[in-house]
Parts: sequence; structure tokens; C-alpha cells
Amino acid sequence: MKRKADLYFYLLAAAMIAPTAYAAERQNLVELDEMVVTAPLQEKVSESAVPVTVLSDEELRMKVGHSIGDTLKNELGISSQSFGPGVGTPVIRGQAGPRVRVLNNGIGSNDVSAISPDHASSVEPLLADRIEVLRGPATLLYGSGAIGGVVNVIDNRIPTLMPDKLLGGALEQRYDSTSDETSTTMKLEGGHGNIAYHLDGFYRNRNNLDIGGRAIDTTAVAITDPTLTVIDNPKGFLKNTDAEAISGSAGLSWIGEPGFAGVSYNHLNNDYGIAPDGTGEEIVGIKLRQNKYDFRSELKNPFRFAKNLRTRLGYTDYEHTEIANGQPGAFFTNDTFEGRIELTHQDIGIFRGVVGFQAQASDFNAIEKLAGDSIVPRSDINSYGVFGVESFDIGNVKYQIGVRVEQTDIDPDGFASLSYTPVSASVSALWQLNDSNSLNLAVTRSSRAPNVQELLSNGFHDATRSFEVGNPNLKKETSYNLDLGYRFKSQWVRAEFDLFHNWANDYIAQERNGQFVDEDGNPCVVDCVPLVFSTQNDAIFKGYEAKLIFPMMENNYGFLDLTLFSDYTRGEFNNGSDVPRMPPLRYGLQLDYGKNDLTSFLRFTRAERQTHAGDFETPTDGYFLLNIGAQYKIKAYKDTELLVFAKGNNLLDENIRNATSYLRNFAPEPGRGAEISFRLSY
Repeated sequence: MKRKADLYFYLLAAAMIAPTAYAAERQNLVELDEMVVTAPLQEKVSESAVPVTVLSDEELRMKVGHSIGDTLKNELGISSQSFGPGVGTPVIRGQAGPRVRVLNNGIGSNDVSAISPDHASSVEPLLADRIEVLRGPATLLYGSGAIGGVVNVIDNRIPTLMPDKLLGGALEQRYDSTSDETSTTMKLEGGHGNIAYHLDGFYRNRNNLDIGGRAIDTTAVAITDPTLTVIDNPKGFLKNTDAEAISGSAGLSWIGEPGFAGVSYNHLNNDYGIAPDGTGEEIVGIKLRQNKYDFRSELKNPFRFAKNLRTRLGYTDYEHTEIANGQPGAFFTNDTFEGRIELTHQDIGIFRGVVGFQAQASDFNAIEKLAGDSIVPRSDINSYGVFGVESFDIGNVKYQIGVRVEQTDIDPDGFASLSYTPVSASVSALWQLNDSNSLNLAVTRSSRAPNVQELLSNGFHDATRSFEVGNPNLKKETSYNLDLGYRFKSQWVRAEFDLFHNWANDYIAQERNGQFVDEDGNPCVVDCVPLVFSTQNDAIFKGYEAKLIFPMMENNYGFLDLTLFSDYTRGEFNNGSDVPRMPPLRYGLQLDYGKNDLTSFLRFTRAERQTHAGDFETPTDGYFLLNIGAQYKIKAYKDTELLVFAKGNNLLDENIRNATSYLRNFAPEPGRGAEISFRLSY
């Protein structure tokens, strides 16, 4: 694997000096530098010393998937931790779950997607206006445990700017052939005087998923789950993967010269199935319900020493039930209050910055509903944090320093209270060598408290088909990350290279130990489930992301760009064993063509075989992935625009096993399919 990674580095270097006879300078094209809303001071993408991913406008509409992970999975350094088509949470440089914080408008989603891979995120990409992925100092504003990064899904649920008309909105309709999925999204917003409103909603319905081969990899299952007797292994489709979801939101704001203040409400129902294990004995589905109430405000120049004061307060009432053969099984609830206040101070000499306070209080519980047995004891979880991020320039170097101190207390029923004090800090620098070249360096220390499931789980979990055992003696997890990047921009090529090395002390993983038990935790020999323990070891993560963009053509026939890309992550415990569920080496090319209101792409990706699967896990085969897409914008009438787009996914119909998925031996990724959509906006 290392030799292949080195080889691709050499190929990329060679490409930089390749002939450019067909490259031409773009004419009449102005590229606007994206502003990063999630960053402390809303900095530009080009001014960030760590990799930043921003999806918005037509690019976001083209890439929107069935989940946040599915939407971001083709971005460099990002994968999706799929658990069948119903679930997909982001994996950033091999980090997932509690190490990647998913936000909705700057405040936590506060579902339970971070504690188990079968739990869907309640944040819906269909409703997003913008998605931002950050690493480095900016993540300390939102949580010390975000070792992988922060994903902020931004919508206009609470309006922050006064609309220019009383009524505006959008209607979007999508169809996906791989599961006969239809989804409808609608948004209405507007305002008058000082009052602005927002209404949105979506409905999604799908059948079983089409795949490119057999559902179950019986050879791998014979190794990882030798007690299972597979009698039902369908070809070409994945059973029990149908789903139905509906959501609605309403928001209202007062907006004036001093700033704004607003409230919103969201309700979500999401029912989805989990791919079966082939024994024909148990079919599991999940019924998810959430109500979310939010308040948001911002005051401009509230004090002599403050530029603005931002507050956010949210309450989330979340529950989901795992239905096994029509009977309720594992039942999770999470009632959470989260609030934060940020003050952007007036410049102090060369220093520009933000300081703030964040608090979170949760009432968490997980039981086996019929038996009443506890999977995770009911726990009161309280967390308080103070943070600060400062930016300053010295010469042509931009610096950013961040620090965060938290206090986390867990008070579980029937157990002694647990207390942790994570301290995190980060410093980054961006050196603009000249108009074409820049170097960036970031050093981050991130510390996080173990979550309640890692500490105290003790019971059978229907959806993961495992008996999970926590460890109340877990210590804080601390990560030291080094990130080095280089950017080059000229008329004939744009280049981005990022190298990272992460030393993780006391890294927490939920791993198999080779033992199998029944649903009561007793040893057995037939149709058993694996024991999964919370373990803690030192680990090292290292890898890279690389991208080269060559403008191949720009004339009356349109423009054509060629992009070469690659990313790689390697995770290894200090004892020599592999961290499980790491993404494989990926590389490939993309062609982008556009003319006037038409844009299109062809993307070809090669993922190598993942041989570093981890103890009691199996390797995944490499695959080729060919995707195409096009979109066309039509000016319909006055302010009305119609955007029509279509995609062809996995055109080679490969049977892809996702190396980051817990369910990869039972649920491959979607097979060959087409998506067609339109979006009418006014």
C-alpha cells in the first residue's frame, strides 16, 4: 500500500510538468473566493491554514445525497460510514462518530448518530443551503472532541438577513433509479418591515436498494461471523432497505439595524430498514422521531469593546426505536439543551478574535424496550466549555491560535459519577510566498471525554447485531495533529497538497475480541452475535490529500478542466495492529465541461484493496467507480429559475464494499443507477 501511495505521488509530480499544449487561459471568468461562515471571523477559503471544504449553490444541489456522509463522500479526505442506504455519517481522515461533530447552523444536531454507526443523523442535506467542513483552530469553537473536524450544515431556518420580497422559495423534485426513490423538497420564505419568515419541508420514499452483485459476502462472513448460517443471499438488490421520511420546519425573525433575533421549530420522522444478515431470523427497522426548538440572535456593536455578540440556544427531543420482527427492541432517547454565546471583540493591536462560552445538558437513556433491560443506563450528561480563537498577521504570514477548556460530568443511574476536563489548543500559520505560492502549517492538540456508550454500554444492540460492553475506566483521549499544506496557482495549473500526521494517545475504539454470545450475553455456538468491547490504545494516523487542476480549453465552445486527485489514510495502533474501518487509498480523474448555463462532469475513481482491516475484520476489495452528471439552468420568467440536473452513478455496476462501514459484509454500496432532478426557485 505504501509503495502504491508513493508511486501516485510521483505520478502527480510528473503531471505537473506535463505538456500543456491544450491549456488556455480562461477569458471573462471571475472566480469569487468563498467566505467560510463557520470560521471564527468568517475568513476566506484561501486564507485558511488548514483544508476547508465548502459546498453551496449549484455544486451542492448536484452533490446532495441521501445523507450527510453520502453528500460529502467524494470530497478529498472524506468518506461515508454507511450502514446501508438509510445511514451515512461523515468520516474525515479516518475519524468518525464522536470525533466529527455535525452541526446545524452552528449548534449540535444532538441526535445519537455519533455513538453508534446504525443511527442516522437528523440533519438533512436536502434542506441545506450550504455545507462547510473545517479542521484546525476553528473547530475549538464547537467542541474539543472534534479531532476529525466539524461539519456545519447551514440553512435559513432562522432568517438572518431581510429578504428583498414578501414571497420567495423553491421546489425541488428528485428521482433515483437504484431504489425507485422519490424526494420532494419545498421552501417558502420572505418578509416585510422588520419581520422575516421561513417554511420548509421534505418527503422521501424509497424501495429496496439495487446493488451490483450478491448482498452478503459469504466468504468474509464465514471468517468474521462463523456461527451465522446464511440461507438467504439475494442478488442484485438489498432486502429491507426501504425507507420513508418526512420533515417540516418553521422560523421567524425580527431583523433591524442592531442585528436580529429569531426562533424556529423542526419536526422529523424517519423510518428506515437495516440490511438483514441472511439467516432469515431477524428483520430490523428503525423508527426515528425528533422535535427541535432553536433560538438565535446577533447584536452588532453591543458594547464599546465588542464588534458583535452572537447567541444560540437549542432544545432537542430525540428518540428512536429499533423494531425487530415487528417487536420493539433497543430504545434510545436523548433530551438535550445546548447554548452558546460568542463575542467578537474589537481589534486589539494586531489581534482579531472571538471568545465564548458553551453549555450542554443531556438526559440520555438506552433500554431493551420489551424486557426493560438497560443497554446504557439513564445518564445526566453536563458539559461546560470556554473558548477563544485569535487571528493576527505578521508580514505576509497569517496566524491563528485557539484554545478550549471543558468540564464534562456524567451521572449514570446505579453507577458512580464520572468527570473529565478536556483541554484543547491549536495554532496555524499561512505563509503567502507570492501571488502563486503559499504554505500552511497547523498544529492541534485535541482532547475529548469518552461518551456514555463507550463507558457504560452493556447489552444486545439489535441493529448492529452485537453485544456491546463498555469500559467505565476509560481515560480522556488526546490527539496531537500536524497538518502541512502547499498551494500553487497559475494560468496552466492549480495544485493543492496536504500532508497530516496524528498521534492519538489513549485512542478509544469499539473492537471485536473474537468471542460470540447470545442476546443475553451467554456463550453460544450457533447464530450468535460478536462481543464488542471498548478498548483504549495509542495510535498513529497519517496520510495525504492531493489535487491538480489543469485548464484544458477555454474558447467559444466552452471550457474543459482536468482534475487529478488522490487521498490516503493509514491508522495503526502502537502495538502494530490496524485501526479498523479505515478508508482505502483513492485516486482518479475528473473532467468538467461547461458552456453558458450548462455544466457537466465525468469522474473516474480507483479505490485500492483495503488490507489493513483490523483484528477480527476482513479486507475489502478494490473497485472502479465511474460517475457522470450534468445540469442546466433555465431562466423561466422574471426572477424564476429552473435548474435541471441528472447523474449516472456507478456506471460499471461494481459490487462495492465500503471499508469504513460496519455492515460492509452484508450491505454493499448502490449499484448502477440514474438520478434526475429539477429545482424551481423564485
